[in-house]
Amino acid sequence: MATEAAHGESPTDYIVPHLTHLKVGSGFWTFHVDTLLVSASLALLVAVMLVRAARVKSNGAPSGLRAFVEWVYEFVDGNVADIYHGNRAFLVALGMTLFTWVVAMNAMDLLPLDLPGGIASMLGADYFRVVPTADLNGTVAMAIVVLVLIVGYAIRAKGVGGYLHEWIAAPFGSNPILWIPNIFLNAVELIAKPVSLSMRLFGNMYAGEILFMLIALLGMAFAASIGGVALFVGQVIFGAAWAVFHILIVLLQAYIFMVLPVVYISMAEEHH
Repeated sequence: MATEAAHGESPTDYIVPHLTHLKVGSGFWTFHVDTLLVSASLALLVAVMLVRAARVKSNGAPSGLRAFVEWVYEFVDGNVADIYHGNRAFLVALGMTLFTWVVAMNAMDLLPLDLPGGIASMLGADYFRVVPTADLNGTVAMAIVVLVLIVGYAIRAKGVGGYLHEWIAAPFGSNPILWIPNIFLNAVELIAKPVSLSMRLFGNMYAGEILFMLIALLGMAFAASIGGVALFVGQVIFGAAWAVFHILIVLLQAYIFMVLPVVYISMAEEHH
């Protein structure tokens, strides 16, 4: 368990439990219970917050939660409007959902490192990872949904026939000799979008987790050499500095995950 590993004899004893998921099943049908539970709980929390903000009555200028949510909405709407020039109602809703949800999931990385494992151990779980976006399964699942939307918007704009014709005719033309390279290049382009989208978010959040763990280990090294005060000072200084910088990463990665799907959908509607 995470809290027990903190007192292990080696750095591996501390890090490995923090990187181990609470799982059920085996092989391909292995489910990361912690990722599913935390992501679903945060989705519900974000939805409740947005609904409450929408129901707040405002006489004149909005304030409090409503003002904050309206500011976020205007930010998302402005970014979508700059990219997509059709009816953007659904894409604004998509962008709002992705941005707020990914921010919430990313922000779990700012919790005290041993807190989730400690709570999980009290509830009888051996392991519990609390950052869904540091799990490749979670980011790939979201990217697959984006992939379905890309294909759906492309078919809506071009029709099934037009979309299939584009696969065999772009970018080299409709000569039958060029169908295979056309299909290959279009497949690579399509698959690269969700892969890059999911890997970028996962890589940044996973690296953030690792750095928090290394800072904790640095504090342990201080404690072993010059006493417990250095453990406290070292962890506070380095942990606080990285946490402040990590807030920027949390917001930036959520912004990128919001913007890129809109860019991809806008590109999918273009005719070649």
